[in-house]
Amino acid sequence: MPETRPRKARQPMPQDRDDAFAWIDAQRERRDRAGLVRRLSPRPADSPLLDLASNDYLGLARHPEVTAAAAAAAHRWGAGSTGSRLVTGSTELHTTLERELAEFCGFEAALVFSSGYAANLAAVSALSGRDALVVSDADNHASLIDGCRLSRAEIAVVPHADPNAVRKVLGAAGEEAHAGEAKRRALVVSDAVFSVDGDAAPLAALAGVSRPYGAALVVDEAHGLGVLGEGGRGAVHGAGLAGAPDVVVTATLSKSLGSQGGAVLGPARVIEHLVNSARTFIFDTGLNPAAVGAALASLRLLRREPERAARVRTVAMGLYGRLTAAGLAAVRPDASVVSVRAPSPEEAVRWAADCRAAGLMVGCFRPPSVPDGVSRLRLTARGDLTEAQVEEAVDVIVRTAPTA
Repeated sequence: MPETRPRKARQPMPQDRDDAFAWIDAQRERRDRAGLVRRLSPRPADSPLLDLASNDYLGLARHPEVTAAAAAAAHRWGAGSTGSRLVTGSTELHTTLERELAEFCGFEAALVFSSGYAANLAAVSALSGRDALVVSDADNHASLIDGCRLSRAEIAVVPHADPNAVRKVLGAAGEEAHAGEAKRRALVVSDAVFSVDGDAAPLAALAGVSRPYGAALVVDEAHGLGVLGEGGRGAVHGAGLAGAPDVVVTATLSKSLGSQGGAVLGPARVIEHLVNSARTFIFDTGLNPAAVGAALASLRLLRREPERAARVRTVAMGLYGRLTAAGLAAVRPDASVVSVRAPSPEEAVRWAADCRAAGLMVGCFRPPSVPDGVSRLRLTARGDLTEAQVEEAVDVIVRTAPTA
């Protein structure tokens, strides 16, 4: 028999060793003091609350055609896509959605991702790189910001919705190139509609200051698709930039289309480049067939009923008009988001809770989710809301508003 040696007894961990996650407790205490604690609130399938919090702008998430298409896709293709898009995760359904989405929005090609977040990471990181310059709006969504961070490019954050600031940054980079340095790739990145206050970006002006310097424009249409442009084709289409060789659009399928997933749309060579270089495409599991089927059904429904987009804008302006007439500080919406200012994070939380107790679900945005540090109620206008429901929502919000 081989010789066996007695095992060395394990030494007990020193009692005075630091707790590895003690820092989490300290951060939790700071959040508690600042009124910034976030908690999950699971909703039942048949919630009685009037919903002005979700991003289901067109009211399609529960539309019979959309849910039936999701079920049919799951039955035919399976519950999951079974792998990355480059292995087994691409189905004929994915290809159909990409073709019809590109055609609808006016672009040469499209590529579907597992989320809008993944699409933004892909577009920004794969189209820039270590030697590139990325000019980013100060109020851009977190996914665009993270794409900038992952890009390893030089990042210039410019004041919100300020094309002149973009021009100055690109001009300075151009002067460096004239001084003998190699010309760098440049990318200008902006939301089409900003998610906090619901204001639209000056897209035509951004394109105008980008083109003289050879900079590409990447626009996140998360809150524009299905709401702005002809028949809901998006803010980029509305600005006359759809299909331009230097414009790329990212979008989510989880808002107006009531499903899940994301997409990048643009010139065919850009899409081919993403297939070969975007890490969130190459190494991620493909979007599940049910979500693809649902998004495709929603897209076709929107094409058939383009008035749905205009209805969302009408509801948003109705909410804004009634709330400001009641003396509340609301931001005029350019699309579907209506932002109502709150005095403090604590008051915003209480206000949202009081609305919920009165039968109305609203969003509550507090730092660090808001770039200016101002807490808000965030209302999302849905195209399927009736005038009576709009009146009810306004009544609850006004009645529960914090007193001065």
